[in-house]
Amino acid sequence: MGYQPHAKSPRRAIHEYRKALREKGKDKKSIRKRVGRISRERKPTSTEKEVSERTLKRLHTLGNQKFGSSLFSQHFERWITDVNFVLSEFESHPNISVDGQFVKERSQTLSIILQQLEDRRHKEAALEQEIRNLSDSRKSLEQIDTEYVTMIRAIKTLKNREIKRLYRIIDSLKKEQEKVIQMKTGFFKGISRKDREQKEIAIAQELDAKQRELELVVLDFNARQRKLREEYEIKREPVSEQTKKFKKLFQNLETDDSLEERWFACEALVDSVITFLQRKATQSSLESD
Repeated sequence: MGYQPHAKSPRRAIHEYRKALREKGKDKKSIRKRVGRISRERKPTSTEKEVSERTLKRLHTLGNQKFGSSLFSQHFERWITDVNFVLSEFESHPNISVDGQFVKERSQTLSIILQQLEDRRHKEAALEQEIRNLSDSRKSLEQIDTEYVTMIRAIKTLKNREIKRLYRIIDSLKKEQEKVIQMKTGFFKGISRKDREQKEIAIAQELDAKQRELELVVLDFNARQRKLREEYEIKREPVSEQTKKFKKLFQNLETDDSLEERWFACEALVDSVITFLQRKATQSSLESD
């Protein structure tokens, strides 16, 4: 019998197949790393003109950058970091050696904008507190309004109840007065004329008293409503004025006032870069002569 090689087990075949794939993957990764390293090594350094133009363009962009929404101060630190990065990239370029005047101007501009942004930060924090006060004022106004409506409703309920009670009494007295008048005309007998007259006088007096009471009740409730309204206005006016003030402050909070200051700062930095490049070009020209 000839030699018969043993067939590989499925598990062993799968293992070797996976191992081959891993080694192939490692080779690809190694190739990519070498290619990437070579690409970086071969990547040419930007010229002085390129880095200068890029710096000016980025500074213009940062000077016009608008922040989406308040709180605007939360964007300040990132913006300053971006400005410093642009300047650092410009100053660290091997073909650019900034002079003392540029460093002085750049430092002064950054110092000014940092102080301005810090002032804005404090102002915005104060405005935030005012906004919280606005919320409290609104709640106070709502409470004052609710209390006023509740008390007015209670007074009107009492007024209507008392007026209805007096109207019922007056209506009953008028009916009784009509009966007495009918007695006087002879429809009813068995009661003396004197008794009829006394009864008529008593009813008329009571009717008059109730009508005056009704008038006084109306006047009293009207006075109570008027007084309640005056007290309501006294309570509400200062809180309302405070709310108007806070609303105005809130509108200021919705406007990014730092935009103008940041624009001026970037334009100052642009001027510093341009004048530095002009000084450098002049110096190079003098040295070559």
